[in-house]
Amino acid sequence: MDKQEIIGQAQRIKDSLNTNTHGGLAQTKEFLQTYGGKDNHFLQSLDAIKGAASLDFVKNKVFQVLTSFQEYVQNGLLRSMSLEREIQIETVSDYLELAENLLNDKKVHAAAPAVIIGASLEEFLRNWLEDDGFDLSTIKNSLDAYSTQLKKEGKISKQDLKDIVSWGGTRNDAAHGHWDNVKDKNRIRLMLEGVNLFMRKYSS
Repeated sequence: MDKQEIIGQAQRIKDSLNTNTHGGLAQTKEFLQTYGGKDNHFLQSLDAIKGAASLDFVKNKVFQVLTSFQEYVQNGLLRSMSLEREIQIETVSDYLELAENLLNDKKVHAAAPAVIIGASLEEFLRNWLEDDGFDLSTIKNSLDAYSTQLKKEGKISKQDLKDIVSWGGTRNDAAHGHWDNVKDKNRIRLMLEGVNLFMRKYSS
């Protein structure tokens, strides 16, 4: 959802406050958690609303918070991801650039960049889950487990999962010394292009 759509959704909730104040409060909490993050200050400010609060107090408080959030979004202050996540993605991108340099080096076997690409993809997925607040201790630390969890949460498509499984297989061949399976640099270059496209798709 882009900036104007988020602002429009906030306005829709504001418009409903006169007819469904408590429903508007519930919608606002879900809305702010979804688009502002679980610990955002807009959401926290609604904690001042107690069960015995009057309808006018609830309506005015929710209206003020949503208006402030609209201004925040309009001014371009809303991040689609945390600053830490952005830094992690930039670091992973640097490793993918290193992999590309190795692919262009005739003296380097294609297995080396394949391992780096696979490890970079795994780090990208792990950081994604971590940034979303998922408890990583509940699943195995692996490319397959991360991608399966993201598919389960509806974050990636069935085709994405198939691609990741394929890239993971290539990475495993390289990591376990199955040299004949990863000697074709063109194949590894396609893997690099695919991972780069996947990361751009889910980093915007």
